[in-house]
Amino acid sequence: MKVLQVLPELNSGGVERGTLELGAYLAEQGHDSLVLSGGGNLVSELETAGSRHITLPVGKKSLSTLFLVKEVRQLLESEKPDILHLRSRVPAWLLWLAWRKLPSDSRPKLVTTVHGFYSVSRWSEIMCRGERVICVSESIRDYVRSNYPNTSDEILRVVPRGVDPTAYPYGFEPSSEWRKQFESEFPETTGKRLITLPGRITRLKGHSDFIKIIKALSDDLSLHGLIVGGAHPRKKEYEAEIRQAVADAGLSKRITFTGNRSDLREVLAASSLVLSLTRQPESFGRTTLEALSLGVPVAGYALGGVKEQLDLLYAKGLLPPLDPESAIPIIRELLTDPPAVTRDNPFTLQRMLEGTLDVYSELVSTN
Repeated sequence: MKVLQVLPELNSGGVERGTLELGAYLAEQGHDSLVLSGGGNLVSELETAGSRHITLPVGKKSLSTLFLVKEVRQLLESEKPDILHLRSRVPAWLLWLAWRKLPSDSRPKLVTTVHGFYSVSRWSEIMCRGERVICVSESIRDYVRSNYPNTSDEILRVVPRGVDPTAYPYGFEPSSEWRKQFESEFPETTGKRLITLPGRITRLKGHSDFIKIIKALSDDLSLHGLIVGGAHPRKKEYEAEIRQAVADAGLSKRITFTGNRSDLREVLAASSLVLSLTRQPESFGRTTLEALSLGVPVAGYALGGVKEQLDLLYAKGLLPPLDPESAIPIIRELLTDPPAVTRDNPFTLQRMLEGTLDVYSELVSTN
């Protein structure tokens, strides 16, 4: 098969990483993998793994993007992909407009992936116009069913996101050199049990709840909180607000802001407990799954994809949604006597890749 994946750009992010993983797998399996995007710092990695990249500003949020319809249609006519896989709303509209102008007997098969709980609107409905619609979790399928009832249940396919267990092996321990370097950078963490809240610094990630939880646990001097992740330049004001809240709670020596890290695997593995306190359901929750894959206990609000993970892998970590007060005794128990995380993890990268290829094969076989 020749597969053309389309997304706004190739910089950081879960959609981008999934595109690279799928492109590498397609190339490895002998398929022709193409990616259309506005470019970015991951293009070289994509191409090194065997995919071809085509650069067009397909993700630009401007009416001028519509002028690309003719060029995109010509691209589809010249490349003749078997599968057109749309992963984001702006490029999905552009590619759909070009795709529908092709003769029906020469169009590629159309696949869309609903990656998140988008605002419900006609604008977002484009992600349900594929001939097959991939949902990244059962929660996302429920969201589509509830909000876009005109989407036939027959075309929905759940293909959960996954992580590579060889990249996040169960029982992994950071090296002594890494620990020494981390503790020299953050000496206040030396000898402490770490409670980690990973993710971008945005209001949705529940930093205020994290502060309340660490404050309630501050009688245990062995514990130290980590906020792992950076803030977008537009979110710097919120980051300053959270830093001030930490200071106002008297926790400046009990909570560390690490900023963005390229060694998140090691940070997660060094943690006694990883938290997910997102204020809205996440479509999946990759970071929590990475921690669980490592065998690190996770406690998270029972919402969305994180609830699905914990239901299967670590039910003791389920927390009442948006209720830090009720979460505190559960977290205390997990810190005192944590049950082991199961090794039987169905959310693997290989299953995700095979599941996506199965959707493609199913469509192509309908010719």
